[in-house]
Amino acid sequence: MIRRRAAALLTALVLAGGAAPAYAEIPTGTDVDYQLGGNRSVPDNVGIVVRDREAEPAAGRYNVCYVNGFQTQPGERSLWRKHWKLVLKDHGKPVVDEGWGEWLLDTRTNAKRRQLARIVGRWIDRCATDGFDAVEFDNLDSFTRSHGLLKRSHNLAYAERLVRVAHDAGLDAGQKNLAGYDGTSIGFDFVVAEECGRYHECDAYTDDFGDQVLSIEYRARDFEWACAHVGDLLPVVLRDRDLTPTGVRRWC
Repeated sequence: MIRRRAAALLTALVLAGGAAPAYAEIPTGTDVDYQLGGNRSVPDNVGIVVRDREAEPAAGRYNVCYVNGFQTQPGERSLWRKHWKLVLKDHGKPVVDEGWGEWLLDTRTNAKRRQLARIVGRWIDRCATDGFDAVEFDNLDSFTRSHGLLKRSHNLAYAERLVRVAHDAGLDAGQKNLAGYDGTSIGFDFVVAEECGRYHECDAYTDDFGDQVLSIEYRARDFEWACAHVGDLLPVVLRDRDLTPTGVRRWC
């Protein structure tokens, strides 16, 4: 499949008369494991592993580095208090994603997006140094939980910065969720789709990314639906919601 990103790179190459960077597609014909809650053994059927940015990549696999690009990790509040103006606030109080206890980052101005990208960029560079092949940026959809303070356009402008940083570091860049948004338009190479089976929206991702979609499900009935509908095209894994090292793990 010829994708818009590849076409754009080819155009840039022709216009500039130089060599455009090439980014490998994620492997196909193999399974994915989602190990954000802790490392565990990787069986032979799994060729793609997603781990937290502070974890070691899995030897001999295509490794995706998880970075919470749009919200704060619960254990990093002391860091963000040092960058307090970059935390989104409503009437002076941080706006919180109640489901995870995470503060939202303030992407409303170009200056703040630039400063955020410097901080997150250091994490991205570390992912590359540690040997990861790609990075996924979580909470692209934080604007939906922002009390109306963030706009979709704010987050997309910031995401475009992060994609450039990832590519400069030699990493593929992964969109996280936001079904119906064609992230290839700003350079995303693949997408991590959580619960596309539950919400019957897997086609919204494959329409834009083809087989460059990693499908993660947390309920058995949604996993079975995803396997039946897209299991021949995409890697689908069933995990426990806390992604614990000893928790549920099944493949189609």
